[in-house]
Amino acid sequence: MKKGTMWVIQILLAALFLFAGGMKLVTPAAELAKQVPLSLGFIRFIGVAEVLGGLALVLPGWMKKWRGLTFYAALGLTIIMVGATALTVADGGVAMGIMPGVVAILCLLVMDAHRRVR
Repeated sequence: MKKGTMWVIQILLAALFLFAGGMKLVTPAAELAKQVPLSLGFIRFIGVAEVLGGLALVLPGWMKKWRGLTFYAALGLTIIMVGATALTVADGGVAMGIMPGVVAILCLLVMDAHRRVR
């Protein structure tokens, strides 16, 4: 895949994870309990992981430092999204699981592009 295309994917994924993770951190506990059948502590942990992972998708490339970190960020975000896909399919059906599944596949593409950098 071309370098420019990969940058677009990484930037879009970073924006998605910064937003999603940030919302998990600032949304009141009662609202989160209605939306997700997981403990508040675990949801907040996932929020922190998404924010840090989103930053690690783009910052190493921009700073030209610690570039191997992007591979591990994409790996961690893939794991999160596989779990999100499973929970979504179990709760809302296959059609609802398409979006987190596509995000997981995009994270896998980023991992593949950065596997040589480690």
